[in-house]
Amino acid sequence: MKIVTVLGARPQFIKAAAVSRAIFHHNCLASKSQCISEVILHTGQHYDKEMSSVFFQELHIPNPAYNLGIGSGGHGRQTGQMLAGIEDVLLQEKPDCVFIYGDTNSTLAGALAAAKLHFPIVHVEAGLRSFNRLMPEEINRVLADHLSELLLCPSQVAVNNLAMEGITKGVRIVGDVMADAFRFAAAKLDKKMEVLSRFQIEEKRYYLATLHRAENTDHPERLGRIMQAFSKIAEQETVILPLHPRTKKILGDKLGEYPPALQVIDPVGYFDIVALQHSALMILTDSGGMQKEAYWSKVPCVTLRDQTEWVETVEAGWNRLVGSEYDRIIETVGTFKPPDEHPPLYGDGFAAEKIIDILLEKYAKKV
Repeated sequence: MKIVTVLGARPQFIKAAAVSRAIFHHNCLASKSQCISEVILHTGQHYDKEMSSVFFQELHIPNPAYNLGIGSGGHGRQTGQMLAGIEDVLLQEKPDCVFIYGDTNSTLAGALAAAKLHFPIVHVEAGLRSFNRLMPEEINRVLADHLSELLLCPSQVAVNNLAMEGITKGVRIVGDVMADAFRFAAAKLDKKMEVLSRFQIEEKRYYLATLHRAENTDHPERLGRIMQAFSKIAEQETVILPLHPRTKKILGDKLGEYPPALQVIDPVGYFDIVALQHSALMILTDSGGMQKEAYWSKVPCVTLRDQTEWVETVEAGWNRLVGSEYDRIIETVGTFKPPDEHPPLYGDGFAAEKIIDILLEKYAKKV
């Protein structure tokens, strides 16, 4: 069986790594006729070392067979260039199915290219909804789900979301492959002290912040209020801010106006960010993945968005939605105390193995 995996952004590398490792382990035990051949196609949506190649190295992802080198750009231009490039690869490789992950423009381009060429689509992390169509990610999720043949969901909430849109065929709950990746990274937390030493911070004596979503970075007022809140928080305790290249470019010279305790650093590898999450006093983010990682780290999370697709973390009391309002961010950071209860969410950390079993079951006739 041959699959083509379409990747383009940092979160997708993390998710796909778990499945790639499961494929490797499966192939080590399987007969030749049952082996799975994975062809990785990197669109180049994230193209710098800190956001791309370092993840392939440390997460043990096979090197991409194709790199389209698309880079950044407007949504239409970027998606269109990806669509053309992915189509060429699919025509050459003729896979049994195409794997797409999450909700980026690479996800949508992969889904569109595969659908038009009649290759079955497997969507990992299907069924998520923020119910905010102003988010480009929401458009990508909805369209990808409606084009997919296998929809692999992280939770019952995701299954329910799909059912409300009339999608019930091919829907399976497998848990979250990011839980697999997190379990893999957590086993390497022996490097935590090295990470804290490198950034000259102490455990539970700093806040970890990230900021990259278009709903914040593309609106100067929202971005300004959030950065002002980070500065205020930094008056009391260090704030570590690994800054996404796009956000850094937008802020430009303004970064020099923020206090030294707002410690702006370049993006770090996955093991480093997990170590920083584990040791943080609190996490402030607009990232979907980091909301879950904060939960698994048992660290309270303040989400800088008006909606989230990871509603279970909010319902469990470990995640608060604050949007971009300065006063609300400051008040929440000062008063947020999570409950003692911490129910398990998003599977057991073995979603990738379940995905391989479903893949073989679904496409056994083609093996």
